[in-house]
Amino acid sequence: MAVRNIIRIDEEKCDGCGQCVVDCAEAALQIVDGKAKLVKEMYCDGLGACLGGCPTGALTIIQREAEEFDEEATHRHVEEMNKMKQQESVPAGCPGSKAFDFTEKAETSNGDAESKPELTNWPVQLKLIATNAPYLQNADVLLAADCTAFSAVNFHSRFIKGKKLLIACPKLDDAQLYFEKLTEMFNENTIRSINIVRMEVPCCGGLGYIVKEALKRSGKNIPYNEVVIGIKGDILSEGKKPLIPKLQEVKNA
Repeated sequence: MAVRNIIRIDEEKCDGCGQCVVDCAEAALQIVDGKAKLVKEMYCDGLGACLGGCPTGALTIIQREAEEFDEEATHRHVEEMNKMKQQESVPAGCPGSKAFDFTEKAETSNGDAESKPELTNWPVQLKLIATNAPYLQNADVLLAADCTAFSAVNFHSRFIKGKKLLIACPKLDDAQLYFEKLTEMFNENTIRSINIVRMEVPCCGGLGYIVKEALKRSGKNIPYNEVVIGIKGDILSEGKKPLIPKLQEVKNA
């Protein structure tokens, strides 16, 4: 082993948001038990591409004795990870992953505005949704963090109404898988708007980050709205934000 640059993770600062996993092209980092971990030293090139997106400053590049970076082994590792993600994205033969669009039924449902169910698609877990699901075409999409529906009052009428729902957890789920899946989803469909509802906790900010990076990668200029919900259920912020720079800037990035 030689002394070289390699990533160091401060677990006390790490909130498990997964942004570093998205940024690491070598798949050297993964979220394990809610914290970022270095999978193998040989997969880390020590260039620090993962540093910029970390919201807590948990990542630094240090010099120490470590295995040499192995480009060939890293390439094989990335290919294996991609194959695993493709296999896991939609469980084969699972009836629960079949796409359903029941907009018409939801529109004719009885009940007052506060109790009427507004869900018009199935499945809702981002991991289970096919990137070419027919209900995504010309849809206003709501991507909600798992905890939001349990924290905000009247979640159906306030947030789901008129939108196709996707739910995910940026801390506990595979951030890299979601980045790749959302990029493909934006590329394959004409989506009218993307609406994020997330909690105020720092790790939940990773959801917006993943979406923004996927939009940049796709080059799509989709209207973006983000709502932040406090842990007591109150809405802390809401608003449409300019998101995508000019297409030429994206291509030059």
